[in-house]
Amino acid sequence: MTPDQFLLDLRKNGPAPAYLFLGPEPYQRDRCRRALLDAVLGPAQEARESGLTHIDLSEVPLAAALDDARALSLFASRRVIWIGSAEAVLPRGRAASDSEPGDDTTGESPLSTYLHEPTPDTVVVLESSRYGFEGEDKAKLERVQKFFAAIPAQVEFRPFSPEAARSLAQTLAKQAGLQLGLAELALLLDATGGDASRIAVEIEKLHLFTGGARKVTAEDIATLVPDAQATTIFALVAALGRSDRTRALEILDTLAREGEYMPLALTFLATQFRTALVAREAGLRSASQIQAHFNKLGARMWPERARQIEQTVAAFSTAKLQRAVGRLFEADRALRDARPDDRIVMEQLILALTAA
Repeated sequence: MTPDQFLLDLRKNGPAPAYLFLGPEPYQRDRCRRALLDAVLGPAQEARESGLTHIDLSEVPLAAALDDARALSLFASRRVIWIGSAEAVLPRGRAASDSEPGDDTTGESPLSTYLHEPTPDTVVVLESSRYGFEGEDKAKLERVQKFFAAIPAQVEFRPFSPEAARSLAQTLAKQAGLQLGLAELALLLDATGGDASRIAVEIEKLHLFTGGARKVTAEDIATLVPDAQATTIFALVAALGRSDRTRALEILDTLAREGEYMPLALTFLATQFRTALVAREAGLRSASQIQAHFNKLGARMWPERARQIEQTVAAFSTAKLQRAVGRLFEADRALRDARPDDRIVMEQLILALTAA
């Protein structure tokens, strides 16, 4: 089930005897965790302290954790047993399809036995946050699901889609009374990579910084939000695309005064040009095509980022992109030399890329 389905079911039917929480996305998992603790233990701090037990399966066997769940507490009438690192109990060196001693598919595991007669007023949560839902992690996560198949209530915490991240940011900004324009919203999403937890933290920081008394500016985001200076790097790319040497050198000066680490700035530049070259060679013309292409390859890209790539593709010919990638390689090698002057290396790069 999704986090929203979990929250709805919790409100309508109350807590189940056991849950399996799957996936690394922290924002929704924290929401569901708080809602479950409120439903079982209530808001009182004393009830939380006496009724909540944390167990890590990388340190304690599953059978011992379930024995704890069976035990009645002298201090709490209702309990939550939070069992982390659930993936740690999976047998190693065997195929996921094999029948393994203790595997829940056999019906003989300690977990299956416990769920036949779960302890009243006790909720067991097994949490596996190590693996994601794509790439190599997908098969590992499916193995975790199979191993704990005896738990019917399984909640999947998948990464937010770009649309969902944008909607969340708008909702949180409205709740905080934050004046956030569309351009600033796009910058915030790009700087946070659409990570829901980071969006929530950065919106709270921006609210405290502005007091909700004025509109958030791009400068506010660049000051407070890590990685927001990548937008300044894109301004440098745009100046290079126009062969505007004066503006490019001005932006470099700004980066230097703000203490930007030049090798990191060069990495941003190289990523921008390489991605644009891939997009041009693939015949991608629009931002939507670029976003779909790279998302299909497993390289998640946000709409604002795709628009930046689109503008770079439009500004540079294939030959100019290829030449830029070569110059960036030379600059990277120069920055790795013994005691280089980073500023001079970057200035030489700009001069080379804006040459007629």
